[in-house]
Amino acid sequence: MAERKVLNKYFPPDFDPAKLPKLKLDRYRQYVVRLMAPFNMRCNTCGEYIYKGKKFNARKETVQNETYLGLEIYRFYIRCPRCISEITFKTDPENTDYVAEKGATRNFQAIKRAEDEEERLKKEREEEELNNPMKALENRTKESKQEMDILEKLEELRDLNARHASVDHELLLQQNMKYAKEIEERQAEEDEELVQSVFGKKRLEKRLESESSESDDESYKSNLKRQHNVESCSKNKATDVLVQDDEISIEPQRKKVKAWEKSVGTLKVSLGSLVKKKTIASDEKQRTLLLSMIAGIIKWD
Repeated sequence: MAERKVLNKYFPPDFDPAKLPKLKLDRYRQYVVRLMAPFNMRCNTCGEYIYKGKKFNARKETVQNETYLGLEIYRFYIRCPRCISEITFKTDPENTDYVAEKGATRNFQAIKRAEDEEERLKKEREEEELNNPMKALENRTKESKQEMDILEKLEELRDLNARHASVDHELLLQQNMKYAKEIEERQAEEDEELVQSVFGKKRLEKRLESESSESDDESYKSNLKRQHNVESCSKNKATDVLVQDDEISIEPQRKKVKAWEKSVGTLKVSLGSLVKKKTIASDEKQRTLLLSMIAGIIKWD
C-alpha cells in the first residue's frame, strides 16, 4: 500500500498514459470551490448582511461568450446563510474587482468610492493635458515646486539629525537639571520675600502686643499680690500682732522657766482662769484701726 502524504506516486515501467480511457465531460461544467465573500453585501430576500471575508462552499463556472482582452470571466454561486436563497457574482478583470449579479446588492464602500474618484480625476487630467499644452506646463511647474519643497524639508531634517548626532546628551541633561534647580531656588526666594512682606508687619504687631500683655500681666499680678496681702492683714485680728510680740518676749522667759523648773518644779495652775477673754466689740475696733493704718501706708507708698 502506497503512502498517503507523498509527492510522487509509483508508476510501473510499462505505464502508458495514452491507453487511459478519456472521460467525455462538458467544457463549461461547474466546479465546487471554497472561497470568501469578496465584498460586503446584503441579501435581497431576507435582508441579511454578509460581510467581506465570510467563507462559503461555492459553485464556479465559466461565463460563455464574455471575455476581457482574452481573459475568461468566472461566475460564482453561493447561498444566503439565513434564507438559503441563491446569490451570484462574477469577476471583473477590467477593474480588478468583483460585480454583484443576482440575489444581493453590494454595500457602500467609501474606500472604493474614493479610489474610483481618484482614477477618474487622473484620466480627466491626462485628457486635458493632451488637448491643452499650457495646462500640462502649469501642472509640471506645480509638481516641480512641490518636489523642491519636499527636498528642502528633507535637507532640514538631515541637518537637524546631524546636529543632534554631535550633541552630548549627558551634558544636556546635566545642564537641564542645573537650570531646573536654579529656577526652583529662585522661586523659593521669591516666595520667602513675599511671605516676609505680607506677614512681617503682622508678626511685629503680635510681638508688641505680646510684650504689652506681659507687662500688663506683671502689673496685674503685683496688684493681686498687694490685694492679697491687704486681705490677709484684714483677716488677721488686731490682737495677733500683740500676741506675736508677746510670744517673742515670752520665749526667753520660757527658757528661763524651763531652767528654773528643773530645780524647783512646775506650777500646776491653769492660765485659763487668769486670762480674761476679749469682747467682740473691742476686736472690731482694733481691726478697723489696723485697716486704716495699712491703707494710709499703701497710699503713702
